[in-house]
Amino acid sequence: MSSATITARNTRIKRRKVSEESGESSANQVKGTSKYFVLGLLVFLSVYAVAPLWWLIVAITKSTNTIYTTNGLWFADKINLFQNLHDLFTYQDGIYATWLWNTVWLSFVTSAGAMVITVAAGYALAKYQFAGKKIIMGLIMASFIIPGTLLTVPSFILFQKVGLYDNWWVMILPSCFTPMDTYLAKVYAEGAVPDELMEAARIDGANEYRIFTEISWKLMVTPAATIFLLHFVASWNSFMWPMIFLKDYHKWTVMLGLQSWIARGTDSQYDLTMLVITGAFISMIPVVILMIAMQRYWKSGVTVGSLK
Repeated sequence: MSSATITARNTRIKRRKVSEESGESSANQVKGTSKYFVLGLLVFLSVYAVAPLWWLIVAITKSTNTIYTTNGLWFADKINLFQNLHDLFTYQDGIYATWLWNTVWLSFVTSAGAMVITVAAGYALAKYQFAGKKIIMGLIMASFIIPGTLLTVPSFILFQKVGLYDNWWVMILPSCFTPMDTYLAKVYAEGAVPDELMEAARIDGANEYRIFTEISWKLMVTPAATIFLLHFVASWNSFMWPMIFLKDYHKWTVMLGLQSWIARGTDSQYDLTMLVITGAFISMIPVVILMIAMQRYWKSGVTVGSLK
């Protein structure tokens, strides 16, 4: 092989190495650029999501005058938080505390009822064969396409006819039967509760009620907690249903009560803006506490309940 051929070959090899190194460098630059772009986007979205909450935290520390004249994203010279809380819980003889209590116990009762009923119904649909099962599943699936607002007028006529208008039961009974939660529990039970485990329990002499309460329920803690929390948040933020069916303002929920203050605007003694802002912040606290407290049920695996 001539020296010219060897030189040409070495030149091609060097060019190939240079092109490969430049290609790797370009790829690394692209990866670095995309990484910083994604990081910047996440930071922007985080700030966008947290900014309203930060504004609310800052706003409840201000007075009626300073909230209009100071920077909305930073505190005023004088902290007025305790005075705002005092005004909130003493205005109209402390009606806000009544609304808050109504919202807490209604949300808890309706969520607990929905959790027990839908988990039991979903478990039965997943694990038992009975006449009309396919029809029931068809009705559940069909209910998904019916808007909830479409049922408002028929529900109003029905509950007024049976004497449940402006009654606590009008809030509790409809909330305990939710087709979507039933379907969620059914899908989860199909994968989480083994038929072999149920059959072994039957061989040991356990009846169906004991199998559900002592075995299957523990395996379905995760969907039960999910249903409870989602239903609690939905019930806590519910506005239209209480507005239509609750007439006595002593039975109102927080959301309905705050809306009434917004609609009223100002009266002879207060600018109700600060009351609404403070009340909105206080209404967030129970939901945040509940979400933090129930995190462990989501983190636990499907089989954790069977080991307890």
